Amino acid sequence: MKTLFVVHCNKNNYPMRYFIVITLFVLTLSSCQKNDDTIQNNPFIPNIAFDTQTLINTDLPQYNNLQFPGNHIVLNNNYGLNGVVVQYSGGTNYNAFELTDPSHAISDCSKLTIQNGLATCGCDDEKKFEIVSGQPINGTTSQYTLKRYFVEVNGNIIRVYNN
Repeated sequence: MKTLFVVHCNKNNYPMRYFIVITLFVLTLSSCQKNDDTIQNNPFIPNIAFDTQTLINTDLPQYNNLQFPGNHIVLNNNYGLNGVVVQYSGGTNYNAFELTDPSHAISDCSKLTIQNGLATCGCDDEKKFEIVSGQPINGTTSQYTLKRYFVEVNGNIIRVYNN
């Protein structure tokens, strides 16, 4: 194992230690961004504000599937652009994604359909994305992931929203 540098502790190298600490601090701050989510730069999907508020109540039959890990529901296009898929991973882990292909300009074929845990584009290239992570699956090339929406869990109420 090679040593990159050694700082000996003695009275004469206080300026060097301060320099190293300040440099590391500045590098740490400069590497932080407000939002590292690359989807924010997606030119194809506009930012649409919506809020389900108390609509999704897992005690109701139409949302009961969200009590069991691996299940999902689809909200119509009153939420998001082409609708929203809400997926339950277990515990308090829910994921919500826009049902519009992030790789295409908005068109009739860019609406995603859900089957077997995958969101599939209706365009000729049939791009596929996981509804757990929003990532494109192997074989799908996409510069963007699915647009993620915010999820809050309060007991049996699942709130999905976007500001």
